[in-house]
Amino acid sequence: MQRHEGDAFPTAFQAVLLYVALLLCELFVGAALRDVRGIVRLAPDQASALTLVLAIGCVFVLVMHFQNITYRSLFHHSSASRRATLAVIVPPALLLVPAMMLTISAALELLVHIAPMAAWEEALCQRMGNGGIASTIAACILAPVLEEMLFRGIVLRSFLKQYSRWQAIFGSAILFGAAHMNLYQLVVGIAMGVVLGWLYERTRSLIPCIAIHTAYNSGLVVMGLLMKNQPADVSLAGFATAWLVSLAAAACGMLALQRMLSPRRQPR
Repeated sequence: MQRHEGDAFPTAFQAVLLYVALLLCELFVGAALRDVRGIVRLAPDQASALTLVLAIGCVFVLVMHFQNITYRSLFHHSSASRRATLAVIVPPALLLVPAMMLTISAALELLVHIAPMAAWEEALCQRMGNGGIASTIAACILAPVLEEMLFRGIVLRSFLKQYSRWQAIFGSAILFGAAHMNLYQLVVGIAMGVVLGWLYERTRSLIPCIAIHTAYNSGLVVMGLLMKNQPADVSLAGFATAWLVSLAAAACGMLALQRMLSPRRQPR
């Protein structure tokens, strides 16, 4: 990557160090919670959710110090109002979610066919979709907010000041995927990271990014629960209809976003 004039934190190398720091924080916090879990009576899914919050929180303390920015600016660094972004940008952005779910799910099925999951990876997926309150809150609320704050609000925002548009988007997307620590979520993370990175680059707001991330994770949780309670036998016609409707919705959403966002130049 070629640097532009003007320094910012983090650079690509510093972002990798932040990623390592995040992994170490998760290991240390997870180990500490395992030691006290019997005392405070934390279930495994509750411990995982708390580990995520505390680990990313520790990294934020460091990053916000170096960035010297407020949380208000972190969430919305745009000339457009928050209400306008919520009312105008979020609805068409959400139209992308069904097609994202189907496309990424199809890619994952192909990947699992080529490279079957290890036992620990299957256990991880089952634990994430066990339907517990803590794991559901972590997946549908905590993870979207905290991960968007870190990977789009901190990392991508800094990358856009230093590197070209697509270098910044793909670089932050790769880090986002790698943070999930397995091949399958790496693919999901990169695919989502590119979409969310493009949206952030156009809007300079975490509001639509969090909305898409929350809708995507929530949709997966709901689908997992429905299939767990009543496995669905989807016909070919139903499958084709789902794809056509999802792609049509995504096309409408993307056209609306392109029309609203392409002419606009946001401050860096």
